[in-house]
Amino acid sequence: MKKYKVAIVGATGAVGREMLKCIFQFNFPFESLKLLASARSAGKVVEYEGHEFVVEELTENSFEDVEVAFWSAGGSISEKYVPYAVKAGCINIDNTSHFRMDPEVPLVVPEVNGEALRNHKGIIANPNCTTIQMVSALNRLNEYFDIERIIVSTYQAVSGAGVAGMEELYRQSKEVLDGKEPIAKTLPCAGDKKHYPIAFNCIPQVDKFDLDNHFSKEEMKMVNETKKIFDKDIKVNATCVRVPVLRGHSESVYIETKKPIDIDKVFELLSSSHGVELYDDIENQVYPMATLFIGDELVHVGRVRKDLDNDHALSLWVVADQLMKGAAYNSVDIGLKMIEMGLL
Repeated sequence: MKKYKVAIVGATGAVGREMLKCIFQFNFPFESLKLLASARSAGKVVEYEGHEFVVEELTENSFEDVEVAFWSAGGSISEKYVPYAVKAGCINIDNTSHFRMDPEVPLVVPEVNGEALRNHKGIIANPNCTTIQMVSALNRLNEYFDIERIIVSTYQAVSGAGVAGMEELYRQSKEVLDGKEPIAKTLPCAGDKKHYPIAFNCIPQVDKFDLDNHFSKEEMKMVNETKKIFDKDIKVNATCVRVPVLRGHSESVYIETKKPIDIDKVFELLSSSHGVELYDDIENQVYPMATLFIGDELVHVGRVRKDLDNDHALSLWVVADQLMKGAAYNSVDIGLKMIEMGLL
């Protein structure tokens, strides 16, 4: 098997570290592996599985000897540097939001729309974490029942806000338990004019709001990305909420379909969906929870039930580790799918 010259951009961040883990865990065939980050991280040594990597500063010339690059350093970094990588002949799998809605860039979840990879022009976009787990769970159901409308509410872990979000939950939880007023510095999103405590709380805001339609940017990502992956005419309504969970996103999903729901067929389709685990046994109180699947690359589905008043409607509960399936693993899986398809 051919081995590739690989780079991870944003290698010292939470997702970058998970990408490194996934490259080893899922045997991405690399000949060399370059870790790239900002100037302040250059020179740091990252150790994994007995290997030591010295972090290099990301520059315009970092990709002259790179064939595949995995990106997770922020949209502005991808905007600036991906064109240099493309010019150098590098294939770029980008985990930021910058290229997702570009009509020239495939937006890919391998088990859902892997064929879209054939249309790449040097850049492939990784969807938002919440979109990935939802479309993975719904893909076979959409193929069979033809989904017309999706209403989704998310319960998103603080790790979606990075290391700062996780540190904030740890610190605030201790402050509350010590009888102190929790100090909020990071959430709902860094740089906002107002912050709220997340410890023992739920914040109905993930990312900034669009003041024209009152949806948040995170909610609009789910709307627009789902339409791009599934069908531009599908109706999607999302409410995204940050909850005091360290890692792992959960979603309550309601769908309306053109074909009437056959619940036995639903369970059959979910049981045979690639990348999806049906975890549903209510008699024994078995259903997915975020704490059960940390570090797991699958999407887990439970609480599956037909609507009581509408034969064309279904509800389900969807859980995934957003740092793995929602970011790092899906990115590496795109690369593996491209090798399988002979595109690398």
